[in-house]
Amino acid sequence: MDRNWMRKSVQGLTMYYNPTVGDALRMDTNINVLGSNPAAEAYLKGIAIDTNSYPNTYSDGLRDALADLYGLQRENFVAGNGSDEMLNTAFTTFVEPGKTSVTQPYPSYSLYSYFTDLASGKMREVELTEDFQLDVDAMVGKGEDSKGVLIMPTPNNPTGNCFRQKDIEEILSRHEGIVILDEAYSEYARWTMIDKVDEFDNLIVSKTFSKAYAMAALRIGYMASNLKVAEMLNSVKVPYSLNKISEGAAIAAVKDQSFIRRSVDMVSEQRPKLAASLKSLGFEPYPSDANFILAKAPIDHAKLVEGMKKRGILIRDFGSKRRTENCVRPTVGTEELNKRMTDAIEDILAEEKR
Repeated sequence: MDRNWMRKSVQGLTMYYNPTVGDALRMDTNINVLGSNPAAEAYLKGIAIDTNSYPNTYSDGLRDALADLYGLQRENFVAGNGSDEMLNTAFTTFVEPGKTSVTQPYPSYSLYSYFTDLASGKMREVELTEDFQLDVDAMVGKGEDSKGVLIMPTPNNPTGNCFRQKDIEEILSRHEGIVILDEAYSEYARWTMIDKVDEFDNLIVSKTFSKAYAMAALRIGYMASNLKVAEMLNSVKVPYSLNKISEGAAIAAVKDQSFIRRSVDMVSEQRPKLAASLKSLGFEPYPSDANFILAKAPIDHAKLVEGMKKRGILIRDFGSKRRTENCVRPTVGTEELNKRMTDAIEDILAEEKR
């Protein structure tokens, strides 16, 4: 048995980033460095779950909480098992196998091509401009491409910058197909387009509880769209996919926004300081609106990442990819964590000179 047994569109897929972690400090996954969400923790400590009953079919309690948070209706939302399930649901709903093109900017989140292959769509990459902004005309495309699915993360991963809202709105106005805005890191930018979902009939906003909400272990994601599109998505989404425990914790976290504000304030304070420290060490950091910084390293990227790993710190390596040559992407930490990272980097650089 070999890979010819697999469906043709997925034969080229390989396993996702899965490092050996041990007790290393993880500054490679952009989770919240302040630790677990306190409201979610308090909920989890106090619950007694009937394991013999199903969760709510479509997570109505969480959708109600999100509706209150954003001033929309329950029916505007789709909730499920992480934003990855949400993106997979959107692709399953709107990508016709072998026919629909999926357009993404480059560089951006690597799993978009994975979901395209799962849906047997046709991937189309559009180069970002020199300052990592959208090429509006190229993103909209022509012919059948202008009717396909378009997906873009803002803030963008791995570059960290937000795309200009006027460019996004122009794309939404001109593109004839679905436009998915992946806002995994939008809390850190203090910006969202969820309030625009009823204005644009082709807009889907995807969000996650894994980053600013500090709940990655519970796998909670959601989408917002207008009532017609959200109904289509909920018709395709796997019923019961978000378990009771995760939904209850998410509701508690949504209703207590103080931890989110504290987390965002910390990143806003520490991000420029980390960028300045990296620059003083010879890096070229790119502007970021997220809780991570993409930076061109002053030495070989692989040597740097391996040196950090030996010192018990993991950072993400993008140095072998086009447009991010010799770049690494550390998460923005607390002042103490950032110093631990930069001290390790300084030690590696000194070692290189010896």
